[in-house]
Amino acid sequence: PSKAQFERWVHLVLTQLKQVGVVSIYLVDKEEGLRLNQQYRQKDYATNVLAFPAIPHATSKKTRILGDLVICVPVIMEEAKLAHQQVEHHFAHITIHGTLHLLGYDHLEPNQAYEMEQLEVALLAKINMPNPYDDN
Repeated sequence: PSKAQFERWVHLVLTQLKQVGVVSIYLVDKEEGLRLNQQYRQKDYATNVLAFPAIPHATSKKTRILGDLVICVPVIMEEAKLAHQQVEHHFAHITIHGTLHLLGYDHLEPNQAYEMEQLEVALLAKINMPNPYDDN
């Protein structure tokens, strides 16, 4: 996706949740994704997105820095293919998902997962993208 597409997806989340801030997005290969997932989550695989919320005191008075998203491009491509999704749709979904993590959303508990998934589906619908959790 283009820089404009990533900006659009992040802006969608921030606008709908009445938030402001800056999100940095880094696109990485599988090796870098694996290294970061091992280092920060002690997981031995590359994942689609890692969200690194900003340290609160690091935010300036002028700009609210929300944090960094690290998106592993090969994982996104593989997941989209396996799910029979358009690659652009999966990038949008994962960007939205990661941005929600930066805003404090999580999916460790079933009720949290349900809330986060419903929000993702609603946000994607606003840009005419299908429900990524629909098995059809």
